[in-house]
Amino acid sequence: MKKLALTLTLGLLFNFCIAQDANNLTPKPNYRAAAKYSPTNLGKLVHSTSVRPHWLKNGNRFWYQYKTTNGSKYYIVDADKRSKKELFDNEKMAQWLTEITKDPYDAQHLPRFDFKFVKNETAIQFYVTSTEKVEEEKDNSEEETKKQTDSTETKKKKKGKPKMVNKVYHFEYTLGSNSLTLLDNKKKEKEDWRKWANIAPDSSVVLFSKNYNLYWMDKENFLKAVENEKDTTIVENQWTTDGELYYSFGGSSGRGETNESMKKNKDKRQRIFGIWSHDSKKFVFQRTDSRHINELWVINSTASKRPTLETYKYHMPGEDEFYKTQLYVFDIPSKSNIEVQLDTVKQQSVQVYREPIKKSSYDDDFTPSLLLSKKGKIYYNTISRDRKKLDICVADINTGETKVLIEERFNTYIESRPLVLLNNESEMLHWAERSGWAHYYLYDTQGNLKNQVTKGSYHVERAIGVDEKSRTLYFTAHGIPKDQDPYYEHLYKINLNGSGLKALNPGDFNTNTSMSDSNDFFVSNYSRVNTIPKSELRNSNGNVVMELEEADLSQLMATGYKFPEPFKMKADDGITDIYGVIYRPFEMDSTKKYPLLEYVYPGPQTEAVNKSFSVRMDRLDRMAQVGFIVVTMGNRGGHPDRSKWYHNYGYGNLRDYGLADKRHVAEQLADKYEYIDINKVGIYGHSGGGFMSTAAILVYPDFFKAAVSSAGNHDNAIYNSWWSETHHGVQEEIDENGNVKYKYMIDNNQSLAGNLKGNLMLITGDVDNNVHPGGTIRMANALIKANKRFDFMLMPGQRHGFGNMTEYSFWLRADHFSKHFLGVEATSIDITEMNRDKPKTKS
Repeated sequence: MKKLALTLTLGLLFNFCIAQDANNLTPKPNYRAAAKYSPTNLGKLVHSTSVRPHWLKNGNRFWYQYKTTNGSKYYIVDADKRSKKELFDNEKMAQWLTEITKDPYDAQHLPRFDFKFVKNETAIQFYVTSTEKVEEEKDNSEEETKKQTDSTETKKKKKGKPKMVNKVYHFEYTLGSNSLTLLDNKKKEKEDWRKWANIAPDSSVVLFSKNYNLYWMDKENFLKAVENEKDTTIVENQWTTDGELYYSFGGSSGRGETNESMKKNKDKRQRIFGIWSHDSKKFVFQRTDSRHINELWVINSTASKRPTLETYKYHMPGEDEFYKTQLYVFDIPSKSNIEVQLDTVKQQSVQVYREPIKKSSYDDDFTPSLLLSKKGKIYYNTISRDRKKLDICVADINTGETKVLIEERFNTYIESRPLVLLNNESEMLHWAERSGWAHYYLYDTQGNLKNQVTKGSYHVERAIGVDEKSRTLYFTAHGIPKDQDPYYEHLYKINLNGSGLKALNPGDFNTNTSMSDSNDFFVSNYSRVNTIPKSELRNSNGNVVMELEEADLSQLMATGYKFPEPFKMKADDGITDIYGVIYRPFEMDSTKKYPLLEYVYPGPQTEAVNKSFSVRMDRLDRMAQVGFIVVTMGNRGGHPDRSKWYHNYGYGNLRDYGLADKRHVAEQLADKYEYIDINKVGIYGHSGGGFMSTAAILVYPDFFKAAVSSAGNHDNAIYNSWWSETHHGVQEEIDENGNVKYKYMIDNNQSLAGNLKGNLMLITGDVDNNVHPGGTIRMANALIKANKRFDFMLMPGQRHGFGNMTEYSFWLRADHFSKHFLGVEATSIDITEMNRDKPKTKS
């Protein structure tokens, strides 16, 4: 008996010691460290990380703002002259503003500027609002409107206290001068007309939508509307009469609007989107009939006194009906219209090609949308509902007669890029993945293939520009250097005959470029996740013209920040390379065993893996500081910037295709790093990542032990048809009478609810009109029916991104993984980490 008691005692002591050792190996949650890297705090530590050039029209010049811990500076660069100068002297500007506005400024603390270049780009104009209060100037046009509409105007007005507003200063500064000119004290004019006016390129006529129909007004009446939209003398002209809700000529579709606001705004002028001919004589409008598409609803319970209903059309996978598209061409001089000859019986989507907006026009007050062709042609594409048939077409703008130029066919789904016209519209560049890799093909505009321009085992992203004299294509691509991460993007040039491929900004970095309209120079921003971002100016031969900037990370580094580490592992097939990034606690104790968290987004249109340094750390670096190893990685079936095989791997298996790689790479990482606790693997994600993280904990319930899934499309049968039917597939079935039906079947998460073993948290916004909250609610319903315990949070009044509750959702996630992996549950009612830095100025 004594021996038995001694044995039991020793056994209990041994188990206790093991438990104690396990507890000693588990890190303690460090909420203070995670709070340090909130988006608000990071905004104080890291400022500019790239140069965003504002290209000008004269020469190869641009200006940009760059902010460091010493404040913002503004520069103007003349690439032709290889010069970079300050746009103005900060100290002098601070002095001038202080003297004129009587508000104190210094060189480090200037107001936020919104420059407008004037006088042939030799001067800038801008507004500054002071703290001085002045009487508001009455708008004479509004007073005139009151006189026109108020029959009681003759009654004696009651004297009231004048409305006081902040004084506004409108300045002009001539570049290189030694003074600042005050133009006036008028505040910037309201531009409410921008919400509805589609102005012809020559400004002769303005189109808009009203009561679901197309209206127009001439320039004279539009200028009246600019002055005062309520002017009763404005002449509006109705063009169409058969428009109605969901089959309209412009106006609102209901998405994002309450039923009440739709009724209220129906009679107001609204926007009509369309494309102009270059001579302003034609307007091309794509009219969509969605009357037969079923409606979807969300209810906003926090918006006003009564909960408000939002009704909108929402096509779901496998539904027989589909959007019907017509292309109208409106002739401005004759006020007539024709239709482009489309097959409206086919279930297809239509896209009209537009002329790219010049970089030097990005800051213009007025940038009309123009047709790709200047010669009376409408270039467009149609893609079948199953996305397996793409036709590049051209239509005559005067007759509507159409011709198919190029046909693409594929057994999965087809993607596309904008068509490029060149050589006086006699040739065109077409992007296609017909070889298994994305490349450009040169055609004549009759649809005859001349030659393949780019070729090889790499992915061409898009055309940046064409030098027609030298017949050179400038383009971005991925995967050309075989010794680099294939996701790194670089700029290249190649002759249109396929010769002379050259990298213009080579290096073991990811790059982001902005090229001048002349194609002579480009700004290249470059970094990896583990390097300081830098910016440089290069010419079209790839030579560095000048170094522009290096990001100031001094304050970030002073906090103890450490760069994450890129890695490469094998997929579950043992062949495919998977690229990822590992994020560690900055104060990591290598003697501890850290739980592993995977942040996921399955694609297929992208992967949640940073390639450049990013200040957006909320879901990655910051989560690691709580006390975890956090990783992001790709998966077969993910990002499109690799081969077509890689990108389309998940076709037909949209729920499970990426999960095996997530599990297999986690095991490889645990083999490599002893501090990873492979028995504590969690997973989390948003949207498609919410779908994937719940699928992971249900498909591999003995591997993934905890998950947080936010805004997940758990049941893709009620998610939008584009994402699901494209990336999973929809099957066309034709019956004996020739009628086409669409068959769609995809595995959902709720069918696996019975598999749940780990700790799952579901989060959704209640007015999410992208991924409807019904998906998360169906998942919760299945878990309840399976008698499972889980956590559920509804974000009141929030759309898909959670808006001002994003920070709250971070701490929900931190609490969940801390409780289940670190053994510490947050029990305080207050989230101290959210409250600590907020001044308590009110009771």
